[in-house]
Amino acid sequence: MKRYEVLADDLAASIAAGQLRPGDRLPSVREASKDRGVSPSTVFEAYYLLEARGLIEARPRSGYFVNQAAFPHPEPHASDPLAEERSVEVSELVFQVLGLARNRAVVPLGSAFPSPTLFPLDKLALSLGKAARGLDPWRTVEDLSPGSAELRRQIGLRYLGAGCKVDADEIVVTNGAMEALNLCLEVVTKPGDLVAIESPTFYGALQALERRGLKAVEVATHARTGIDVAALAAVVERHPVKACWLMPNFQNPLGSLMPDAAKAALVALLAEREIPLIEDDVYGELYFGARPRPAKGWDKSGLVLHCSSFSKSLAPGFRVGWAAAGRFARDVSRRKLMSSLATPVPIQEGLSEYLRRGGYDRHLRQLRQALVTNRQAVLRTIAKCFPQGTRITQPEGGYCVWVELPAQIDALELHRVALSHDISIAPGHLFSTEHRFTHHLRLNFGHPDNPRVEGALRTLGQIAKALVRQGGAA
Repeated sequence: MKRYEVLADDLAASIAAGQLRPGDRLPSVREASKDRGVSPSTVFEAYYLLEARGLIEARPRSGYFVNQAAFPHPEPHASDPLAEERSVEVSELVFQVLGLARNRAVVPLGSAFPSPTLFPLDKLALSLGKAARGLDPWRTVEDLSPGSAELRRQIGLRYLGAGCKVDADEIVVTNGAMEALNLCLEVVTKPGDLVAIESPTFYGALQALERRGLKAVEVATHARTGIDVAALAAVVERHPVKACWLMPNFQNPLGSLMPDAAKAALVALLAEREIPLIEDDVYGELYFGARPRPAKGWDKSGLVLHCSSFSKSLAPGFRVGWAAAGRFARDVSRRKLMSSLATPVPIQEGLSEYLRRGGYDRHLRQLRQALVTNRQAVLRTIAKCFPQGTRITQPEGGYCVWVELPAQIDALELHRVALSHDISIAPGHLFSTEHRFTHHLRLNFGHPDNPRVEGALRTLGQIAKALVRQGGAA
């Protein structure tokens, strides 16, 4: 464990024990550095991490204070799936639930995307225009799969910044992360194979498995630290798992973040058994504290197929993603050629220009701060307005919060009633092959903190309380 993590955990324990109470001022960076015998940068990293956890808040020109909303609810219980092979049938339910919430008038708490107003679309348009005007016509036919050499170089530089060494030749540019994930899945499995997934897991992963005729086995997770590596070890010992599809960083829907030691153990476990890991890391850039290292950073055998995109962090509608597919890169590139041939070259060149000039990092700093602010507002409102017994996660990145409601609430009924008030949610039924998270829901805090969002959360809390009083029936 790094020094800043030790300091952060020590302060978090003091907050939990009541030694530091809501509203208390923390020592200044200089004071803490002197008292603890660490560098100021270590103190800053510790404070950033505590702020990301929602335990402290920075006040301009005043310092850091214990958050008034610290520990408003306990976190959701760890999942305990049956860990048995199951066929996957979830698409129809996903289409029914999410297809009803595309109206702009609906408050999109169930959306899988942050607000488009948070993205620098005007600046991107300038970069796209400049790249298109200077584009060599031959590039439109030369830069097919694996994609633009310059964009792959820029992506490779970002891997270096995250503690990974990834050669640009390993990277295949795709039409969004979902294409990257699906291509990787096709390369490492055949219909009928068994894939290990988290419980709960992203419904997009379930749809991909269903489409390919694969079976799933769900593995226990913790709301804060993600998949239980010991539970996964027991699963791969018992079942013929051919691949794993996991989200170590800011998992959807939990928002959990695997500790580095757990990621290293995960990669080692799978390498020993020659099981490929499809790593879905679309939220990796949306960290609130220290930048997390992907599991790919521990890969020495080329078995980790790391997938990400710009869709969640920069340009949702541009649909540009990629796979750093290790030993499978050539196969992924060939499958890309056979399926969609290429990702539009002008968009790739425009993104390359934007990254090369540093615009992406400037945007990310602003986006992360906006998401932290939104998260705190959403957590405060949930703490005030949701029924007693509610449990919530406090994610350190991404923009999803997982809510466990009192057991008598049916999340699908809550969804139905909420939609009649022009509010969308993502009920927990969507996130498991067993449809087991019946009183859970995923909420999106990636929309600006404003009266409309706060009002929707208050209404949602009132509906949930009414369902508790009525025994779960509207």
